[in-house]
Amino acid sequence: MAKAGRDEEQEDKGKQEQEGKKKPLVKWLIIGAALLVVAGAVAGGAYYYLVILAPTKKAASPPPAQIGTVWPMDPFIINLRDANAERYLKLVIQLEISDPQGVKELDLLKPKLRDNILDLLSAKTYQELMDVAGKQRLREEIAMRLNSFLNTTKVSRVYFTEFVVQ
Repeated sequence: MAKAGRDEEQEDKGKQEQEGKKKPLVKWLIIGAALLVVAGAVAGGAYYYLVILAPTKKAASPPPAQIGTVWPMDPFIINLRDANAERYLKLVIQLEISDPQGVKELDLLKPKLRDNILDLLSAKTYQELMDVAGKQRLREEIAMRLNSFLNTTKVSRVYFTEFVVQ
């Protein structure tokens, strides 16, 4: 009976050793499978981002802004309409126009355009011109007035390259 007990113990030990050897093998198989799944997910995500999303992002970006032809005007020196003090404004303007062929039209109408801008500027006060909103309104008014005279081209932007009030 003692011998039978020993035989059973040895069989139990043998079974435990075999099960113990199988457990590390199963663990490594599970870890390997998990690593393969993670690597596949990373590779799939990289493929999706680089091949599918990247070209659409490039296509969706807006084209660079086109700069039109810039036409410089001679400086303006104007007395401002101020009751408290005598102030004057020196202003140099450059006009961005939509059509490069419009330079000829601007050259022909130059005296008329300058006269119109002089009338507009001489009606302004120091307070109207000194804040940013006032300068922006002045740009818009100049563009609107000049566009009323032009036929073949339009003024798209007005740039102040010098703006001095004294």
